[in-house]
Amino acid sequence: MPLLGLALLCTLPFPGRAALASLAPPQHVQASLVAADASIQPGRPFTVALHLVHDPHWHTYWHNPGTGLATKLVWNLPAGFTAGEIQWPAPSLIKDHSGNVSGNGYEGDLLLPVTITPPADLQPGAAIELKARAEWLMCEEVCIPGSGEVGLSLSVANDAPKPDATWGEKIRKVLAGLPRTDAAWTVTATHNATTITLAITPAGTIPAALVPRDLHFFPDDSLVAFELPQPVRDERGGFVLALPMSDDAPKNPGRLLGVVTSESGWLPDGSLRGLRVDVPLTLATAVQGPLAGTLLLAFVGGLILNLMPCVFPVLGLKILGFTHQSGSDHRKVIAHGLVFTSGVLLSFWGLAGALAVLRAGGDQLGWGFQLQSPAFVFSLAAVMLLVALNLSGVFEFGLRATSLGGGLQTQTGLAGSFFTGVLATVVATPCSAPILAPALGAALALPTAASFAVFTVIALGLSAPYLLLSIFPQAVKVLPRPGAWMETFKQFLAFPLYATVAYLAWVLAGQTSESGLLTALFGLVFIAMGAWFYGRWTAPGASAARARFGLLAGFALLALGAVTGWPRPDRVTWEKWSPEAVASLRAEGRIVYVDFTARWCATCQANKKLVFSSKEVLQAFADKKIATLKGDWTNQDPQITAELAKYQRSAVPFNLIWLPGHDDPVILPELLTPNTVLTALATKG
Repeated sequence: MPLLGLALLCTLPFPGRAALASLAPPQHVQASLVAADASIQPGRPFTVALHLVHDPHWHTYWHNPGTGLATKLVWNLPAGFTAGEIQWPAPSLIKDHSGNVSGNGYEGDLLLPVTITPPADLQPGAAIELKARAEWLMCEEVCIPGSGEVGLSLSVANDAPKPDATWGEKIRKVLAGLPRTDAAWTVTATHNATTITLAITPAGTIPAALVPRDLHFFPDDSLVAFELPQPVRDERGGFVLALPMSDDAPKNPGRLLGVVTSESGWLPDGSLRGLRVDVPLTLATAVQGPLAGTLLLAFVGGLILNLMPCVFPVLGLKILGFTHQSGSDHRKVIAHGLVFTSGVLLSFWGLAGALAVLRAGGDQLGWGFQLQSPAFVFSLAAVMLLVALNLSGVFEFGLRATSLGGGLQTQTGLAGSFFTGVLATVVATPCSAPILAPALGAALALPTAASFAVFTVIALGLSAPYLLLSIFPQAVKVLPRPGAWMETFKQFLAFPLYATVAYLAWVLAGQTSESGLLTALFGLVFIAMGAWFYGRWTAPGASAARARFGLLAGFALLALGAVTGWPRPDRVTWEKWSPEAVASLRAEGRIVYVDFTARWCATCQANKKLVFSSKEVLQAFADKKIATLKGDWTNQDPQITAELAKYQRSAVPFNLIWLPGHDDPVILPELLTPNTVLTALATKG
């Protein structure tokens, strides 16, 4: 029977083109391309808009649709023209027939503006054809993918363009109403494990004619559960929205991005339906009440900070210093404790001041913000390495600088105590002890004066144990007496510092490129060698000439390490190699540079360092807009192995340059120089 049915089906007449067209999905959304101006000028950006007209009850979607797919444009522009991203008007909630929220989008008559930038060498009088393919998802009870080819013809003129008679005013009105921040409203946001609290407060008294209503927040990402209710309450003349976080939201989101809409507008004339939200998202704490509670948490958190692994190396250094001080003049012991505390205080005040200045300039920073700087991380790793080498006995210069040795009772020893306090603060910044996190969250959100108070109390909590040990000599006497064991303990303390250097190198790996990390590690090696030269040639009993050589060689290697390892921005952005990527870029008429490399290949790293440190090569790559692809063979990759075999190669480095108009690539030698690459780029057909 199945075979009989199939045979009967085959006897039916095949439908013609008209019949097939009738089977195509209906277009419940009509698309066209319209312009704000009647003409364009060479080099002057202009605005066009995708015009979508929806059938009643049908909708399309915003850039973060919730469910569904965002509308997009795939441009086919004349040479030299570039198109910006769609500028999205404030969306509306899309609800199904049962009243449940199903997405974020638009209905009715919609204009989606786009900025187009023409080249500066356009000839007046020319006619320009702009073409694009528009794609959207249109939904009512069912969802149907929609698409259409849209286009527009514009003339080039020297004179300033006049608004298009039909669309000019409409597009300008849409542009004026795009979501933006406004000085009349202040927006802040905090969060706990499940909810984001979005507070919107007026800069002054809300006019009677302006009462925002039907507020709703549309997130730019998946941080907020778009389908759940957002309760709104009036508070202190403003509004507070409770936004439920989605199940896949990160545990520590850094910012809240999106648009909060008011159906009555955010301005007195009823305009600005969407208020742009781009604010830091701080941890909500139970310390929003009296400042005294926050200060108590800050002090206890500072105390507990002493127990964190990142602070342990400095803790050991200071305890060893107090052991040296046992039996010394009580006033000198107290002086060391006070100087250590001042080092901690001044360092915390420096952090608080830097935060205040940078935040006033618009930066949004948090605890440990300085560790976001690769240069600072490298410098800190170098300092930690030198202190660890000193403790290991590689060199003896700097005992006083780290509060160790017999100079503790001298002025240099006081400087060492101060330095140890600074070091304690620096290594504490990666840590957030239990209880300290809420206090830090409050400090970063409080006014400047209150924030300084919180940082001060954290510093006092961190330094309190040392200060108490110095003030109460009986406590110092409880510590073990000086003896031979101290040398062993001192060397043991080097290993937590070596671990800290390893941790900082790991941090640096996430902030710089592979080659940048490699040079940073080599820089640390040179710095260690400089410390060894200094210690080896300036040991007690060394002649003046020998000590002078050790000093000069040590500082020269130290400088070489700093110059070698200092992080620099990567001037070349490498994309992942694939045959498809090569074909796509060649189809665009681009020059394509391919580097087959591996992290274990020393020649590969040397080639990149030599070639891409050349200003001439970098300028040529920038001028010619050369695409750079990297085939990483660090781990076995059959596709790269096969590609190498095509050229009778079985090893890296292997570099190719694909030039427009050439069927085969230019193959570069294994050892590269800037001139080799520049010559290959100048190859003629």
